[in-house]
Amino acid sequence: MAHIQFLGAARTVTGSKHMLEVGGYRVMVDCGLFQGLKHLRLLNWEPFPIKPASINSVILTHAHIDHSGYLPRLVRDGFDGTVYATPATVELARIMLPDSARLQEEDADYVNKTGATKHHPALPLYTEKDANAACRLMESVNYHKRIQLTKKLSFEFVTAGHILGSGFVLFDVQCQDGATRRVVMTGDLGRYNEPIINDPSTVEDADYIVVESTYGDREHGDFDVKAKLAEIINDTVNRGGHVLIPSFAVGRTQLLLYLLRELEEENRIPIIPVYVDSPMAGSATKLYLRHKEDHDPEMKDLMSDRKNPLATQRFNIARTRDESKAVSASDTSSIVISASGMATGGRILHHLRKRLPDERNTVVFVGYQSEGTRGRRLLDGEPEIKVFGEYVPVRAKIERLENLSAHADSKEILRWLGGFRRAPKTLFLVHGEPKAQEALKQKIVEKFGWHVEIPDYLDKFEL
Repeated sequence: MAHIQFLGAARTVTGSKHMLEVGGYRVMVDCGLFQGLKHLRLLNWEPFPIKPASINSVILTHAHIDHSGYLPRLVRDGFDGTVYATPATVELARIMLPDSARLQEEDADYVNKTGATKHHPALPLYTEKDANAACRLMESVNYHKRIQLTKKLSFEFVTAGHILGSGFVLFDVQCQDGATRRVVMTGDLGRYNEPIINDPSTVEDADYIVVESTYGDREHGDFDVKAKLAEIINDTVNRGGHVLIPSFAVGRTQLLLYLLRELEEENRIPIIPVYVDSPMAGSATKLYLRHKEDHDPEMKDLMSDRKNPLATQRFNIARTRDESKAVSASDTSSIVISASGMATGGRILHHLRKRLPDERNTVVFVGYQSEGTRGRRLLDGEPEIKVFGEYVPVRAKIERLENLSAHADSKEILRWLGGFRRAPKTLFLVHGEPKAQEALKQKIVEKFGWHVEIPDYLDKFEL
């Protein structure tokens, strides 16, 4: 008997966790943190719906925290199996998970010190010790290498095109009737013809597909992203202000650096300091340069010219707290890229508190902002937001550059699904808000005539 259960990213875009059980063997694909709305974040603190020690293994599709960030808690609560991921994902996770733990510990220390908490004391969800324990369980698996988990269950990774090291998981399941059925889980589906990394792989055959639906109800705008980015930077510098970009440390930050370097070389923006205020993003950028197996042809050509495609002329990384404070205190116009991408935590909060009240400054959002996050509230035009227990007035200009998202839009999802040679028995839509999922379901049914399910949290389906 085989079944799949959805333990996260069900009618929401965070907390990705999908359990596949075959013949009593439990493998969980992704182990992400819930973010955004309070009722979702509270799920991180509740007992896990399945005993962690009963899970045999975990497979990470990529290293983003909404897909990997719960792993230290799972380990702390009893999971001790193998965590499989591509080599780049393993290296990124070994940076990101301890960093996530440190940020949680720092935030807990800060609110305890300032009294901005209802908990006495406030505690982190997990510690750096827990994160390091999780990292020790990781095993690297190259793309296209088949791993036999049991006699009835095996898997391999193929390129997902989302961030460095991201991969679709292709399971082969031997069923009671002797037939082998394929289950494909996308994690996050990347975009086509984007800089730095390869396009998503075409998959031709599957009995069951689990696909994300973040942008299922829209297409990315058809406009020149570089021109808009240049316009924002030039306007802000002319006002004497700073450009502040909340950004995921992995993926979005490297794409921004690539585009800023191009704009400088094309003399379309002034040469001003560009700060990446995130030790994690700095380390991740080095990994992007090193893992050439994920590079697209243009990136490979640039690297062969002994050029760093991910550095502007006045590029700096703020690694320490003192360096971060110096960046925030500077009066010279600058571009600051800092995590987290939805402004839910991390150093970006200190920059927002400093820069939001000044109308000369601009805050640019370059990715999806989940419901309930500070990023979504800023985009929705709220006149003040709460940061570290205090309300900060919003006078800075708020801009959005959604075309920089690393998630496929509805058109690109349909393009990828069009690569399958036959209809699956069921397609499951996950990692999307209800409106986006319903819209994408309708498009899939109209275009392909497939059976589509939109699971709720904890829903279970027999395969």
